[in-house]
Formats: sequence, structure tokens, C-alpha cells
Amino acid sequence: MKTPGQPPEVPADELDRDAAAAELERLAREIAENDRRYYQQDAPVISDAEYDALRQRNAAIEARFPDLARPDSPSRKVGAEPSAGFGKVRHAVPMLSLDNAFSDEEVRDFVARIRRFLGLTPDAAVALTAEPKIDGLSASLRYEDGRLVVGATRGDGTEGEDVTANIRTISEIPQRLPAGAPELVEIRGEVYMTHADFAALNQRMAAAGGGRVFANPRNAAAGSLRQLDPKITASRPLRFFAYAWGAWSGDLPCATQSGMVALFREWGFPTNDLMIRCENVEAALAHYHQIEARRAGLGYDIDGVVYKVDDLALQRRLGFVSRAPRWALAHKFAPERATTVLEAIEIQVGRTGALTPVAKLTPVTVGGVVVSNASLHNEDYIKGIGNDGEPIRDGKDIRVGDTVVVQRAGDVIPQIVDVNLAERPADTAPFVFPTRCPVCGSDAVREHNAKSGREDSVRRCTGALICPAQAVERLRHFVGRDAFDIEGLGEKQVEAFYRDGLIAHPSDIFRLDPERLKGREGYGPTSIRNLMSAIAARRAIELNRFILALGIRHVGETNARLLARHFGTFERFRDAATAAGRGDEAALGEIDGIDGIGPVVAEAIVQFFREAHNQAELDRLLAAVEPLPMEAQAGGSPVAGKTVVFTGSLVRMTREEAKAMAERFGAKVAGSVSARTDLVVAGPGAGSKLRKAAELGIEVIDEDAWFDLVGG
Repeated sequence: MKTPGQPPEVPADELDRDAAAAELERLAREIAENDRRYYQQDAPVISDAEYDALRQRNAAIEARFPDLARPDSPSRKVGAEPSAGFGKVRHAVPMLSLDNAFSDEEVRDFVARIRRFLGLTPDAAVALTAEPKIDGLSASLRYEDGRLVVGATRGDGTEGEDVTANIRTISEIPQRLPAGAPELVEIRGEVYMTHADFAALNQRMAAAGGGRVFANPRNAAAGSLRQLDPKITASRPLRFFAYAWGAWSGDLPCATQSGMVALFREWGFPTNDLMIRCENVEAALAHYHQIEARRAGLGYDIDGVVYKVDDLALQRRLGFVSRAPRWALAHKFAPERATTVLEAIEIQVGRTGALTPVAKLTPVTVGGVVVSNASLHNEDYIKGIGNDGEPIRDGKDIRVGDTVVVQRAGDVIPQIVDVNLAERPADTAPFVFPTRCPVCGSDAVREHNAKSGREDSVRRCTGALICPAQAVERLRHFVGRDAFDIEGLGEKQVEAFYRDGLIAHPSDIFRLDPERLKGREGYGPTSIRNLMSAIAARRAIELNRFILALGIRHVGETNARLLARHFGTFERFRDAATAAGRGDEAALGEIDGIDGIGPVVAEAIVQFFREAHNQAELDRLLAAVEPLPMEAQAGGSPVAGKTVVFTGSLVRMTREEAKAMAERFGAKVAGSVSARTDLVVAGPGAGSKLRKAAELGIEVIDEDAWFDLVGG
């Protein structure tokens, strides 16, 4: 689902390969961070709808570029890694997630897909169970010989946290199963907290002073279950609904989903009395709308209805796809709304330089949560213009002082979806969006999308190298594996050094005073010496890595290499970009005309070099670092223009270093051996690639011969 007014900046079907790879990297990082906040910290910072939109965008890009799917892709993961504060439990049967639907038609499509997969006729009956989707924390309860022996959270779906002692404190969960229960049983369900219990808990914590007050019942339930001290958990009013199972010794005693849940109820587990069996999809949808109408009065939070194929034999035939079963679907509810007054609009600058407007509201309760901030997405959204250039909210703009309708698209960050013009004060004025970064003062621009013919909806700060709002992320990018790759200076060290005032800009890394590292945790004499040596080793760096490290928008690894190969030296690249920024059409044409670059990337480069702050930081950086000329590196190389494959264990260089070296000498590096391969460099342990090279008669050399060949 797309959050209204905040569609992707560039549609997935308009991304080129380089932009798609960069976007998949960003999405993997952003989704992983939100998973960590949701599953490990019980403190989400985006709404369910915004999270769903991130995953859907990732899936759309992977569908278009399947070969770019990353090993850490969100499509291959469920939840987040277990917290280090608990022991780990490996689930005998994975605890997977569910695919989502947001409309009745999507649910009908879900059932139609089931019929097609099973080879059923279009009118064949498919019975479903329909039950409220409880907004709590998933848990698995393992019983052996009838006794509760392990309680675990879902974690990443494969491994969860061992919270057995805490699970035992929940009075609704049976400690023993009735006689005759199988030797091994895993009951799965949701730990949650009712609205009344949540309010009482917060009142108690506020009265005690200094205690944490929870934002909503889901966070309260998750935080309470994941306490390291079971006594604290025992003092919290946690409840449980059972709805599924994992490992089970012997044959299942029932043939249907509804039958299994009825058995849980007989065994003493609480189950939801709104779960029913529906003979067809229309009955399931009718039940969904009945539950939706009763939602506010249930006394506990739900965010949708879950449908499951009732016949377990059909479930087994349908199986799973990626991170979710084919036989189940979560039908999400529409967001909840309330009316309040917009008191102010603040501009926040994100780590990529995006200027995001945030509404400051007179506090209002929306769906049981007190809301005082809301997203305004971008300046067009404030003006009443959608991403497609068409009016939204009937073209009504949003002004400070307006009475507005606030919508919670989940449980965290709400948004303003409408304005009551009848209540608009007479002295209000249209909001003027800043054209300079409020943090660093650099120009804030909207890029032109050549494919759509429109400006991007997001205005971005051009002070990439000097803007404090972007500093940590830019520094992390600068020292990343494909950029400067400074050993011992990873993401955590960069963040700590920035926080403590040791580095603020990339050039500061090369002026780092070793004396200021003394006494820091983890930095003894040897560690300091190694770090300073690693920094010194990067004072000369390949041109493409240097260009990539600058963090110019749209310039990823591929485009950095194209620019380096075209210009040969950083001086030529900088001169052309600077001239283009002064209006030199020939210089702009040269950049734009590079095969694979194009007008969007060229404009981003011009904006970067047009900013005086960036130029000043470049001067400081070039006083400490030498970008090696690409021409001198590749000229006369015996491997220039050849395709090289590295295989096996390399001793004298890492695989990334081998790739960089080969490209420096003008070679192309491939990941597999084919008839187009010119040379294979094989280290110890080389297997299938080495055999393939022998079959094709391709030249094979070892690592030492490679260094002799290129003169390394």
C-alpha cells in the first residue's frame, strides 16, 4: 500500500540498474533498522502502512531486476534477530509472516490464486477461517510430555528469544496439557494487553515516577514480555490468544484449522471468540466488515483480519512462498481518524538530505493514542498536489492554524489527510517551503525527473559533505566497503567518533589525532597504531572509489566507474562539473553524454559541485588524499579489456581488492566462467569455476602469477 501523498520518488519501473541497486541497498538497511526497532526495542518509528510500503517497493524492484536481489533482502527475512539479552531458541518449524491485503478485491484475488494453484474451477468453494489480527507480540510455547518447557518470541522467524520464565507468569497460559496430549506440542499465538489494563499500567508507572510510560498496548505487551527480570513481567497484565501450532509429534488430531483451534480451547488455551469458519470469500469479507465496525469496542487492539484456508490438506498442498504461506492472508483495516488544530510546521533534514515537513498539532487521541506530530510528506502535499501533479484533498492547501483531519495509518506516525476550510482563520497564509537547508544553509533543490517530465516531490539539501543532518550517514558511506574501506573504521566507530567530536567531515579522518584516541574503550596502543596505518594506506585511492565516496546523489558504484573511466583524473572531472555548474553547456553535455549517465545523474553532479561548501571540503580532502589517475593505472595493462574471474581462496588480497585491482588495470570482473571469460585466477579450494575453465580451455593462473602479470 502506498501512503497517501508519499509514493516512491521514482517509480520502480523507471529505475535504471544502478539506481535500482542503490535503492535496494537503502531499503534493506531501512527495513532492517525498522525491524530492529519494532521487534527488539519495541519502539517503532514508522507506521504499519509506511513499513508495508517499503516492503512493497522492495518487492517491485526485485521483480524488475531479480538478479539484483541482495543476500540481506527483506523478502528473505522475517522479523529481526533476537536480542542479545536473552538466550536463543531455534524454532523447529519457522514462524513466518503473512502477506497483506488492503481491499476486498485483493482478498478475492487471493482466493482466485488459490483456486488456480490447486487447479480448481473458478466457482469451486474454498472455505476460510477469519479471525481478528491481534496487535501484540508473537510467541511459541513448547510442551514436552504435557509440560511447558520453552516459551519463545518469533525473533527473525528462525530463531527467537528464550522468554520461558516470563511466559510462565501469564496466568492464561496452561503450565500443563491434559492427559492424552501428544509427546511434543508447540502452541503459537499472540501476547497482548487490553486497553483497560494498558491504561492502568501507565497510570501506575506515572504515579511511581521515573518509570517508562508506554505509547500503546502493543509496545507495553512486548516490553513487558521481554523483561530480563521475570518479576517485572509478572507484575504486568499480559494476556494470550492461541491461533496456530508449530512442531507436533505424530499426526495432527484434526483435519481443519478451525478444528485445531477448537482443540486448543478444550485444552484450556484462550482463543478468540470472533474466529469463525466461512464457506466462501464473500462470507469472510462480510465477517471482516462486522469486526471492523466492532473494532473500537473490543477492548484490545487489532489491525485487521487474518484469513486461512481451513482444510489442512489444502494448506500442505499450497505450501509457502518466500517469507509467507500461500494459504493465509492478513486483511488490514483502514486507518483511524480525528480532528485537531495545526499549530506549526517544522522542517526536518534526513540522512539523505531530504527536507521533510512535520506538523505540530494540538494533542488529540486517535485510536487510543495521543498524537501531537504528523507527517506532511513534502511541499507539494502541503500545497494540495499529488505526486502525479493532480490535486489531492480537492486542491486544498495546509496552513498553520488550520483545523485538520489526522489519520493514523498504523500505530505510530499519523498524517494529515484533510482540511476544514470552514474553520480556517482569516489571517492564515500559504506555507512557504524553504529553499535553503535549515541546518547548514546550503541550497535545497528539487531534481527534475527527465522520464516523468516533473520535478521530484522531495527537496534535498545539496550540502552533502558538510550538512550536520547528513554527516553520520555520509561518513559511513565514505568509509564503506566500496569506497575508502578503512579497516577498523566501521559504522559504529564513525558514529562514536562523530558524536564525540573527533570527526565531522571526511577530511577530518585524515587529520585524526591519535592522542585523542588514548583512553577510549577498545583503543589500546596496538589498536590505535593499526587504525592510523589503515588510514595512511588510503591516502592514495582508486579514482572510482574516491568519486563514489563523495556521496553524490545517483552516483553509485557503476556510475562512479563510468565517470572515472571517462575523465581519467579527478581534476578533469571536477573541472567539467564545476564549469557545468557555471552554465557551460559543453561541460554539461560532456557529462550528460557519457553512456550510462544521463541528465538526472548529470544534474545531481552539477548540484554537488555548485555548492561552495562541498568545494571547500574537497579542497581539504585533496590536501590529504590522492585520487589515482585512471588513465595511468589502466594504460598498457596486459589485462585491459579482458574478462577475469577470481575463484577459490585468495591469500594476498581480499576478493574486493582483487576486483578493484583488475578494474584499475582496465579489466572486467565476472562472477562466473563462460565462453567470454579470458582469464581465471584460482586460489586454494577452487572448484566448479576451475573445472568449467578447464572444459572451455580458458587460461588459468594462480595469485602470484596474477601479480606478476599486472606488475603488482
